[in-house]
Order: sequence, then C-alpha cells, then structure tokens
Amino acid sequence: MINEFITIRKAVLTDAEGIAKVHVDSWKTTYANIVPDEYLDNLSYESREQMWNDAIPYGGVFVAESNEGKIVGFSKGGKERSGKYKGYEGELYAIYILKEYQGKGIGTALIKPVIDEIKGMGLNTMLVLVLEDNTSRHFYEALGGENIDRVEVEIGGKILPELVYGWKDIRTIF
Repeated sequence: MINEFITIRKAVLTDAEGIAKVHVDSWKTTYANIVPDEYLDNLSYESREQMWNDAIPYGGVFVAESNEGKIVGFSKGGKERSGKYKGYEGELYAIYILKEYQGKGIGTALIKPVIDEIKGMGLNTMLVLVLEDNTSRHFYEALGGENIDRVEVEIGGKILPELVYGWKDIRTIF
C-alpha cells in the first residue's frame, strides 16, 4: 500500500530537476541489460531537466513526492500521439518510480491523475507502450490492460520489441 509519507500532485516547473533525476536513475535501473549500456551511460540529468522544463507547462505531468520534498516518481499522459490505434484516444506517455520506492502502490497512485486528466478531455480509452523485456509490463496487465500490438523501437542503435497495452474503458480501471 502507498506510504502515507508520499504525496501525489500536479508537477510545477521547479519539479523539473527532481523529475529528471528520477527519469535518468529509473532508466538506468529498469533498462539495464535491455538498452545498450553506452546509451544509459550517456543519459544526463541536464538534458532531461530541459526536456521537463519544456513539457511541464503543457500539463499532464504528476509527481510522487516524499514528506522531505524528494520526488520519487512521476507520470505523464494525454492524447494518444501516433494516431495509429483506432479507438484509443488517450495515452500514458511515461511512469517512472525510483527502484527503492517500487512495489509500494505509488505506480497506481501516479496513474490515477493521468486517467483523470484523460477523462477530463472527454476521452475514455487509453494505451501505453512498454518495452517487452521490462518486467513492469505486468503492472499494466494487473490494471486490465490488453496487449493490442507489438512494435519495434530503436534505442541506442539496438532494435527492441515494444508491447502496446490498451484499455477500452478507463472508467473501469479503479
């Protein structure tokens, strides 16, 4: 169950640095032995911080914050970006949690505001793309996501299989 010392809230610009740290550190732990080491070694807090400074003003970004003010996870979502999946109008773009905070209900807590944001747009369907070798894919299955496609993505010069999970009615997730 989620620790009572974690708060979920909408991200603000001053969160960019903390989100960037979670983003880079989570990639390094989650994608070790999946994504090429050289790619992971070249991830930088500075470039991710700039990315989040650019993204936060557009909304759809949420953080999990400890009582000490440390960002331990984040999520981002909105309209489906590819236009490739007829009938799926919303998308969970990203959800990352520091390794030591995983398995405590924070992921579920972080996905709720994304779903609310998507529903607030008048949309009731959602999808997410996740690397096939990422064990976190089981999280989406546990939430009722159905595997609707398998695609390939290139990361660091390596072609990797990615699964697409979809929900036909996000109102039934929680």
